[in-house]
Amino acid sequence: MVAQHYFTSTPDTPERRRTVRVELAGREREVTTANGIFSPDGLDKGTHALLARVPAPPAEGTFLDIGCGWGPIALTLALESPDATVHAVDVNERSLGLTRDNAAALGCSCVVASTPESVDAGIRFDLIWSNPPIRVGKEALHEILLTWLPRLAVGGEAYLVVQKNLGSDSLQAWMERELGEAYEVERFAREKAFRVLRVARLG
Repeated sequence: MVAQHYFTSTPDTPERRRTVRVELAGREREVTTANGIFSPDGLDKGTHALLARVPAPPAEGTFLDIGCGWGPIALTLALESPDATVHAVDVNERSLGLTRDNAAALGCSCVVASTPESVDAGIRFDLIWSNPPIRVGKEALHEILLTWLPRLAVGGEAYLVVQKNLGSDSLQAWMERELGEAYEVERFAREKAFRVLRVARLG
């Protein structure tokens, strides 16, 4: 149960915040994390692999981080593209609070942290970066991906990092089947035990 605290909307342990130093957007930054969220010790290996391999984001547009945790992906997008709008979604209210506070501390005014259901259904995304919550289970993961990937704008791209031994190849094949011919799905890069999958909306 401890490992699943970050899947819940309100962790049942008292919040204990602490400051850590991590590298984001090419510089060391001071951020705040807490217990009861994903990767409270700093930058996890999967997110590190994603950020090491993705192409630089466009200068502007509407971006999305699925499962933001304390905010490393959303913060990187905002630091690299301050003229974009970066939506950071998570079911965990503690994570959202940390993302908002970290964004404010780093001057990232373009970050909008909210629960998934709070995002306007009409918004389309030019770019999605995510370390998706694989451990929620296959059914829940598929539901998450089928909620957000169809909301890519035409010409938009998503980059997802998945550990190879947690099913990156099968997830790639599943996305190819489910999304159909309007999307291109490929293994974009590998970084040690991780694979970065790219999904592009063609039309």
